[in-house]
Amino acid sequence: MHPKVSNGKQYHIACRKGDLAEYLLVPGDPERAPKIAESWDSAKEVSCHREFRSFTGKYEGVPISALSSGIGPACMAIVVNEASRVGVDTFIRVGSTGAIQKGVNCGDLIISTAAVRLDCTSNCYVMPEYPAVASYEVLLALVEAAESLDISNYHVGITATTADFYAGQNRPAASASRMGDLLPTLQKAKVLNFEMETATLFTLASLYGLRAGSVCAVYANRCRNEFKSGAGEENAIKVANEAAKILYEWDARKRRKKKHWLFPSLLAI
Repeated sequence: MHPKVSNGKQYHIACRKGDLAEYLLVPGDPERAPKIAESWDSAKEVSCHREFRSFTGKYEGVPISALSSGIGPACMAIVVNEASRVGVDTFIRVGSTGAIQKGVNCGDLIISTAAVRLDCTSNCYVMPEYPAVASYEVLLALVEAAESLDISNYHVGITATTADFYAGQNRPAASASRMGDLLPTLQKAKVLNFEMETATLFTLASLYGLRAGSVCAVYANRCRNEFKSGAGEENAIKVANEAAKILYEWDARKRRKKKHWLFPSLLAI
């Protein structure tokens, strides 16, 4: 049984049908939600309940929304469950992250193709062998957006999503954790970064037949012990907005051509 709703509003996000657009940007930080909305042509605040702050508006004529998830995979699961019930179909995480490869700089962007499921939350929904993968359409739209905006400092690859910021990401902590070799193992596996929401988003979106992607600004590099809060945030917002517009245009083309899936030659017609 789902938690009771009040006046049609979902229990945690406090949104009802019609409050959120089909295309939803999902920052972790509630303070990033108004920053996203400020970049649109028009916007209004819909709700602010706990860590879930939402705005709806238009970006270059495209209906769009933003809803903060707060920190961690359990909060992201709430967003996907409740936002999908009020009509959201496409989720784009707009987050921050720590790089674990030397060639990724603070201020760069990471567009995730898939995520290592160390989040624990997604295990409540499906066995751990089930992959956490981005929707290929959202992934392509994020790359197209970066290129069209002439933002070249982006990386495309695999992310690791953890349930904890400290011991879970091999930071010093009072812990009996057996994950001491996690960081070098992931580095050898060419994993690009640590963060705390993407795997949950990808897994639930796949299970529910939704689309999801993730673009994160690199605030830190663990290899070089560097940290620059806010680095790349503006570019991540720009890319997410533009990706939503691109998806809107691609979806319109699919409808006109009566096609369910996007494929390269469809874009040339």
